[in-house]
Amino acid sequence: MTTAIADEFETHRPRLFGLAYRMLGSAHEAEDTVQDAYLRFSGADRDVIEYPAAWLATTVTRLCLTRLTSARARRESYVGDWLPEPVVTSDGTLGPLESAEQRDAVSLAMLVLLERLTPTERAVYVLREAFAYGHREIADTLGLSEPNCRQLYRRAEQRLTAPEGRFEAAPARREELVDSFLSAARNGDLAGLERILAEDVTWWSDGGGKAKAALRPISGRAKVLRFLAGVLKGAAPGTTLEPAELNGAPALLALDGDGTLVTTFSFECGADGITGVRAVANPDKLDFVRRQLGQV
Repeated sequence: MTTAIADEFETHRPRLFGLAYRMLGSAHEAEDTVQDAYLRFSGADRDVIEYPAAWLATTVTRLCLTRLTSARARRESYVGDWLPEPVVTSDGTLGPLESAEQRDAVSLAMLVLLERLTPTERAVYVLREAFAYGHREIADTLGLSEPNCRQLYRRAEQRLTAPEGRFEAAPARREELVDSFLSAARNGDLAGLERILAEDVTWWSDGGGKAKAALRPISGRAKVLRFLAGVLKGAAPGTTLEPAELNGAPALLALDGDGTLVTTFSFECGADGITGVRAVANPDKLDFVRRQLGQV
């Protein structure tokens, strides 16, 4: 019986991980949440679980709500900028990402925006946008009324509305810009970097107090270039940059001389070039990607 339960649960695990990750912005917390759901599933009365997929989605969502409440307090005392944990998506870890909307929904930029929402608003928005739940299904999942869920969804949409004039580059243009950044960084070509950075570019770093990183966002092309000049000059011997797909978009991985991942770089691109870079160097936040790369 235990084996049968485990086998049944495994068919749902990828979807549950995708749900938990979108809710939490943390791969390791998503894994822990899914494992907690498995323990509840294996110990539950099978006669009361009519639809396992729905039961598990409800369980994971409610576990995430509890985690989000405590996570908010931890993030208030976080050292420097807090960024979500990156995930390699070229292996299908977050499910199909075939459309621009699907890719944008798991970008680090969107996961940061989701931090604006209350836990319940976030649950409503994720279930609606990422998993196409109807408002009645969401109401059943969260134990709320359908009108309340509609109101929460509208409120979430308003909070996540992009500023007027915001423009996202087409996928081909984004890939071109990241490739140009890679080439210029490899060659220490600051003039080349200047050409592809937007005037109002912002650089965010997440070291979590455990890795060297800027403690505050760096805004403006000139300041970002000065920062990059220092980074390139101070890079440890043998450090290399390699392309990857993180969170549905072209990204870069910095590897040390032993080939171990030390930083990920995710990009936001617009009409004027690269408008944002999010660098994650906190080693705790790189464990999942390292495992995906076979480094652990």
